[in-house]
Amino acid sequence: MQYTRISLKSFIPKPYDFEPKTLGEHVLKRRLYLELSQPQLAKILGVAPETVLNWELNYRKPGINHIGKLIQFLGYDPALPNPSSIAELLLAKRRELGWSQKAAAKKLGVDPCTWSNWERGGKIMMYKHRKLVGVFLKIT
Repeated sequence: MQYTRISLKSFIPKPYDFEPKTLGEHVLKRRLYLELSQPQLAKILGVAPETVLNWELNYRKPGINHIGKLIQFLGYDPALPNPSSIAELLLAKRRELGWSQKAAAKKLGVDPCTWSNWERGGKIMMYKHRKLVGVFLKIT
């Protein structure tokens, strides 16, 4: 009777081989893909390692002042992957810059309630405001 050698092979999933649903999971997936530790990522982002842990475990959401750095780290905004309307573009740009609505309104010289209305899809009534928004978003 002859014997044949058999070798078994199986797919070993990578620790980052999952579909992220939350911002914390997006951060975790990217960090694992880049083979960074939490302290290393914390240093890059300018936060404490515990902060990264809290984001990844979804205990806390990042503050708006950290969103811009996270978007740069991820290379995209998981909340708005494909902004298409003016409202979504305004929100995406504001998040990318890490600004609050109040800060964004101040930078453009409009009332915070006006900015909030624009982000909710309200019409930009005044021509000078349309022009400001166009320049801010780099669109015509």
